[in-house]
Amino acid sequence: MDDLGRGASLHALEPPPSPEAGFSTRRRVRTGDVDPQRRLRLDSVARYLQDIAADNLDATGHARTDPFWIVRRTVIDVIEPISWPATVGLQRWCSGLSSRWANMRVRLTVEDSENPEDPDGMPAPGTAAPGPPTRRGGLVETEAFWINVTAAGLPARISDSGMASLAGTTDIHRLRWAGLTQGCPPERPGEPQDRPHLLRSTDFDPLQHVNNAAYLAVVEDELQQHADLLQRRHRVVIEYLRPVTQGATMTVRRRRAGDRLELWLMVDGIVAAAVLVTPIPAASASPASASPASASPTASVRYRPQE
Repeated sequence: MDDLGRGASLHALEPPPSPEAGFSTRRRVRTGDVDPQRRLRLDSVARYLQDIAADNLDATGHARTDPFWIVRRTVIDVIEPISWPATVGLQRWCSGLSSRWANMRVRLTVEDSENPEDPDGMPAPGTAAPGPPTRRGGLVETEAFWINVTAAGLPARISDSGMASLAGTTDIHRLRWAGLTQGCPPERPGEPQDRPHLLRSTDFDPLQHVNNAAYLAVVEDELQQHADLLQRRHRVVIEYLRPVTQGATMTVRRRRAGDRLELWLMVDGIVAAAVLVTPIPAASASPASASPASASPTASVRYRPQE
């Protein structure tokens, strides 16, 4: 991948090699997953990605050979927002790998959005019966850069069986890391002041680090001030740079320049995560595919997140 200045942040997320590729599952969107407008939140998408990764690991049996992974970066393309109520199909496959890491794609598509409890289908005041159920679409494409690690968190070679599973859906076997976010600029007069972000006990996982999804809750807070980005097809790139432990004080630096929103989540002046939000040109959005496929082997994670 090229660097950000040459447009790598908008490289297209290619569709799966076939409807049967990789591992598939489905889940129901719940009220705790959405914002007041019923849009599936970014932090909920991150939790879905964690869940399907764990399920994929269990299904392949690679919990014994490749049990620990961390996430270095997540890319989320909101092509068509997913709304509650809905049943979402998730398809996960490898789109590139090397001996110690892999790019894992997950496509989220709405399979069923009709629900008699849908508020849009409830009776209007003074009427006796609800209207027809409302059917909604929805498509979110994601890509995450996963690193295989030891129990101590050090990069480790993927097992032979794990490599064989991953290689079944990609021809890219020399994947290299290239950052998509930029370094944090200094504070400057006339630009938004850094704001504090309160870390809650529920943000931390059993490893005593802030969970990946909790970082995206910060992005959700900031995007409320940038509705124009939410109302278009948009891409969110988050790169996890350092773990954040309990007792830390986090501050958020942000910059908006044209259609680009950038965030830096910092602890003691050091960036823990960097975020880029941009619109997606229509030509870069991958088309929806058929319903997600049935399971086949792909290596995954007994989730050890980078937080």
